[in-house]
Amino acid sequence: MPQAGARNYREIITIEPGKRGGRRPCIRGMRIAVYDVLGWLAAGMTNEQIMEEFPELTLEDIRASLAYAADRDHHLVGSAA
Repeated sequence: MPQAGARNYREIITIEPGKRGGRRPCIRGMRIAVYDVLGWLAAGMTNEQIMEEFPELTLEDIRASLAYAADRDHHLVGSAA
């Protein structure tokens, strides 16, 4: 479930031919993949550090990446049951 005030991640996360192999989910059609954002977070970067390093990203983009990953995990776990 999206956080209050946040757009549905499906409006932010895109998969487009010609970008990141055409299979990787990216942020708003950019070449920045969801997995890039997740990797930066896992490495210990804060939201603020990510947005400073990549000013084209917003807090909503980072939250959408997390929501996408959570939803994907939910579907993978649900289908294994």
